[in-house]
Amino acid sequence: MGMSTSKNVVVFDYGFGNVRSAERALAHVGADVEITRDYDRAMNADGLLVPGVGAFSACMAGLKDARGDWIVERRLAGGRPVMGICVGMQILFARGIEHGVETEGLDEWPGTVGPLKAPVVPHMGWNTVEAPEGSELFASLDADARFYFVHSYAVHDWSLETANPAMRAPKVTWATHGERFVAAVENGALWATQFHPEKSGDTGAQLLTNWLNTF
Repeated sequence: MGMSTSKNVVVFDYGFGNVRSAERALAHVGADVEITRDYDRAMNADGLLVPGVGAFSACMAGLKDARGDWIVERRLAGGRPVMGICVGMQILFARGIEHGVETEGLDEWPGTVGPLKAPVVPHMGWNTVEAPEGSELFASLDADARFYFVHSYAVHDWSLETANPAMRAPKVTWATHGERFVAAVENGALWATQFHPEKSGDTGAQLLTNWLNTF
């Protein structure tokens, strides 16, 4: 299936993400990638990737400083693809709680990001996931495919109900480390993963390809 033009993806550079590894992974699967925090380029790209590492509160502050909160909201209002990775996924939820301090997230989805209760934290390394039927994100991937995680916080409950029958219900993927947590979400134009597809070798490359195939 030859494509005449490659997909243009902006990796949003707001100071809190592994932008270089994300750029390399996307270029590897054929995307035309740019690392920038430029408002217009981020708004107009075919796809926007929002990475994130470190503290929820610091990521939110950095994102707002770069007007990334507004860019994500505007893109989604227009049905333009956005993908969040690691803390870039966590900040899509309503709030994050770290060391007893609560920070407001982007509130695209209800829910709280809190400490992972497990014998060993951070959860660091390769893990399988439980993807739902009909997942586009995990298309062509085996059930035992492994992805690379590095995190100490997670979302433990999913509560978004889709009241409008015309709206497709979000697809939620789970993983387990000490307890079950949300590993990925597919919700219209907004997709996100707690793991790092850009550090997950061939399985991660397939997953990024699946994302590019949606736009």
